Parts: sequence; C-alpha cells; structure tokens
Amino acid sequence: MTEETEQHRPIRSFVLRQGRVSSAQARHFEEGMPRWGIPYRAALLDFDAVFGRGAPRILEIGCGMGETTATIAAAHPENDYLGIEVHTPGVGALFKEIATRALTNLRVIQHDAVEVVRDMLPPGSLAGIHIYFPDPWPKKRHHKRRLVQPPFVAQLAARLAPGGYLHCATDWEEYAQQMLAVLAAEPLLANTAAGFAPRPDHRPLTKFEQRGQRLGHGVWDVIFTRRD
Repeated sequence: MTEETEQHRPIRSFVLRQGRVSSAQARHFEEGMPRWGIPYRAALLDFDAVFGRGAPRILEIGCGMGETTATIAAAHPENDYLGIEVHTPGVGALFKEIATRALTNLRVIQHDAVEVVRDMLPPGSLAGIHIYFPDPWPKKRHHKRRLVQPPFVAQLAARLAPGGYLHCATDWEEYAQQMLAVLAAEPLLANTAAGFAPRPDHRPLTKFEQRGQRLGHGVWDVIFTRRD
C-alpha cells in the first residue's frame, strides 16, 4: 500500500472482527440473504419495489444480533424497516428473527452504513433513522472513528423527509454529549427536547440496557426532526 493510498483510505466506524459464526447463524445467513438481503451497489434503492408497497421507511443502523430491530418491525407493521449490519453473525441472527416472526416489512444490507447512505438512499426518502448504542470508541485517539460525526449526520438529515426523525441512543455520557452537539449543529435538524429526550415507546429496552439500569448505569436518547 502506498503512502497516498493510506492517507486517502476512509476511516471506518467499525472493525470486522473474525468472530465465530455458529452453524445455525451460518444456515440462517445462507437461507435469508436471497430472501431478505439487499446487495450493496452504488445505485438508489426503489423502496416501493423492494417492499412491494408504499409505506413510511425507517433506517436502522447497526442491528447487532437483531432482536431489537425485529421487535420494532413486528410492533409497527405499518412501517417498512431497512437494517444495516456489517457482522455476519448478527445478520444471520436477524434473518432468524425475520423467519421466526414471519416479518414482511424488514430488509437487511450487510455493508458499511456510510456508503449505503451515500450511494443507495434517495434524498427525503426516510421517515426515521435509528442509531442505537453504536460503538463508543472510548479512547480519545479513536473518537474520529465514531459514527455520529458532522459529515455523516448531514447526509442522514438530507435523507429524511420533512418531519422525519433521527434518534440516537448511547450508554456513554461523553458520546451522548457529542451526539447532542453534532445534531444541534446540523441546520436541517431541530431538537425535540430541551436537551436529551425521554426514551420513546418505539425503542424497546434491551437486555443489556435493563442490566445497566439495575447497576445504575445511564442511557441517553437524542431525538431530532428534519425541519420543513
């Protein structure tokens, strides 16, 4: 790799770890990708064609092992959900949730969220965006890897329809403060609260979050809407 290539290589907000993929996750991944997976390509998505209907579309960035994403989609059949997750075990687990719950309103892209938003999502096409518990990259020298940064937030805001919302949640207070500052500085967005927002009903409590609450850990929600 040349020095010039190294200087221009994009900073990733994730690291593809060689985690173990169970046989069940691998099976669900192989079976689910042709049915519910959307391959990345640098062309705008036709949401109506993907879901076979017109409905509000919600983007979920970082689905983890998929339980929260599937729970939200199951609770709101009136919406269509597009999940983005890079790790194969999580995608396989999410496909299992889709199959088990017989969900018809959830699709998944296994790719870098920054590139998906930039290349595949039409401006003004989203009713909402969820970024729940992204990697906090706690070391100061790694803060540049955090997902919630001004350039990316500007792209997200442009993909929201007027009145659409951007909802971030984290259990790292310092990252929460950064999220609040970055979203507040985006001209297209307006805060729905005086500062941090109460957890809305559409965001389920995760097992991790419930455990944290028992231990006295905080969780901060930041919810902004797209200006008209």
